Amino acid sequence: GIAHLRMRRRAAGWTILGCYLVLVAAGVVSAFALNGDVMRSAQLAVQGRWLLTASAVAFAIAVLWMTVIVHSWTIVRPPGARLLVRATGGATVVALCLAVAVPAAAVLRTAYTAYDTLNSVFGPDPEGEPPHDAADPWVGRDRVNVLLLGGDAGSNRYGMRTDSMIVASIDIEHGDVVLIGLPRNLENAQFPKDTALAERYPPPYGFDGLLNDVYQTVAESPKKLAIDPSVEDPAADTLRRVIGNLVDLDLDYYALVDMKGFASLIDAIGGIDVHIEEPIPYGQQGKVLQEGEQHLNGYEALWYGRSRVNSDDYARMGRQGCLLMYVAEQTEPTTVLTSFQELAGATKKTLRTDIPQSKVPAFIDLADLVTDQGRMSTLQLSPPQVNTAHPDWKNIRGLIADAISEQEDAQASEQEDGADSDNEVPASASPSGTGSEAFEDGSGGEGETEWQEYTGLDEPSPGSPGRQVGEDASALDKLCP
Repeated sequence: GIAHLRMRRRAAGWTILGCYLVLVAAGVVSAFALNGDVMRSAQLAVQGRWLLTASAVAFAIAVLWMTVIVHSWTIVRPPGARLLVRATGGATVVALCLAVAVPAAAVLRTAYTAYDTLNSVFGPDPEGEPPHDAADPWVGRDRVNVLLLGGDAGSNRYGMRTDSMIVASIDIEHGDVVLIGLPRNLENAQFPKDTALAERYPPPYGFDGLLNDVYQTVAESPKKLAIDPSVEDPAADTLRRVIGNLVDLDLDYYALVDMKGFASLIDAIGGIDVHIEEPIPYGQQGKVLQEGEQHLNGYEALWYGRSRVNSDDYARMGRQGCLLMYVAEQTEPTTVLTSFQELAGATKKTLRTDIPQSKVPAFIDLADLVTDQGRMSTLQLSPPQVNTAHPDWKNIRGLIADAISEQEDAQASEQEDGADSDNEVPASASPSGTGSEAFEDGSGGEGETEWQEYTGLDEPSPGSPGRQVGEDASALDKLCP
């Protein structure tokens, strides 16, 4: 407005200057309101109405500001000015307009990317359920349960198998998490009653394939076998219901990540730091992830969670639990925001979920709670506690219930006596007492006999976090240093 005031256009000048000061004041008030709260900023950034509002405001401000710049030059340029003066003035106007347009364009691009990603990945609220209540997003629940799936689809493979299946049971008050790992080779899966799957694969034998084949079996005949063929991914939705029936938990949502795309997600957050107890060979060219403290890029992190060279499915399951903990601990909101474009692009390509858009802000809050205060424990449903060829589903449900109860009891005990959570050591939930204790000194004992009976393998090495199998829910910060 200074140019207009100088040219005695007081009404226009004071109006423009007043608008500018209001804009500055609004920015200051917003900064104080957020008070550096990155999580609050992230919550706003995943709500469609705020994204559209930010886009409209950025566009309007940019257009009006550039109009003021051009008009200011028009009224102050001297009549009959020389070519050099006109060229210099014109170049200055263009530079000032670009200084306004570039950040505005960045805001518009980021807002559109976020809006497009939200609409691509997250859906609307499911029909027939009560509307989302921001004050009580979990509808009075104490825990929210999410099925995490890793698929192996690729150009050289037919269909997709869910080789990674982990149930994350999250305490919404304290942020504690129990990760329940289901082996891909679990057999005789029992399906919910009165479903097409139960009719085709009736009890007591149940499914005639491995658990990781359920997704593809349903995907090949969704109209005939899916529990709800109308959803976006009937196979993933059916697998969520099937696993919920097997483990006797209400699984609220699923999240399915293509394993190759997982590497892009890790790269987008700048890689992760991991501790490797023993060298992990991987690939067909003799590559090795060396022991010690390592910073892994996406490709290496993928192999850290997938390699079975010189190990097996159960060692891999243990590393996958560690991988989830490392990502949760090391992914900062500021990193997400600074790598937003790359992360959004990778997410659109690799993630499928039935989490509705309205729940995303609540999950951001929950993720922050898990990172800041929560503890992660893991329960691997693997030998010797679980016979994967002939699983005792009643026993499995008991192990899961015990693991969750242990964590909740530990939290309650700490609140009562003020004990530090890091000193809490879970008690064994193993009914046979053949958990990690049987492997700690390499003697094996009864645990070794059971392991060989179920898997045909020699006694597992105790050095790997994946070898903490068949035991109680163990704190991941102890298993994954």
